[in-house]
Amino acid sequence: MSGAINPYAAPAAAVADVEGHEVQPIKLWSAKGRIGRLRYLAYTTAAGLICNAVSGALVYAVAGVGASTLSLVLVMLVTLIPLLVFHALMGIQRSHDMDWSGWMLLLAIIPLVALLWLFKGGTKGGNRFGAPPPPNSTGVKISAGILVVVMVLGVAALVALQAALGGLGDLHL
Repeated sequence: MSGAINPYAAPAAAVADVEGHEVQPIKLWSAKGRIGRLRYLAYTTAAGLICNAVSGALVYAVAGVGASTLSLVLVMLVTLIPLLVFHALMGIQRSHDMDWSGWMLLLAIIPLVALLWLFKGGTKGGNRFGAPPPPNSTGVKISAGILVVVMVLGVAALVALQAALGGLGDLHL
């Protein structure tokens, strides 16, 4: 009975579409690799919030010792530099996900063109910049959702403010 074929055994055929689903790790402070739209939005939003909190705390601390306005501006600029570098690196990785060179990020300087980095999907599967990024975690989805909620609330507040003041012509800053 050792040579009999078991009709209930699993098939022994090689299934090619199951293999090769590799993803690359996320590299936060690197220009290499790929990052998806939602993760790009979540990471840059979180970095901006962290930078603003650190900058505000430092400015408050420096202002408490009676520093000049110039020193307050310098503190804000020093905290802004790492944020700009982080945004550039994440933008390069997002460009790689769309199979574009990192130099294409310079096009984001043009108004409304930067929206391509948020709305254009990445290439399916691997491309010349490596394997696809990993699937989004719950934290990434929540962080990106917070930005969307803040944007909607901001637009609603602006509309309400304009209605209450009768337009921007009556707004005195």
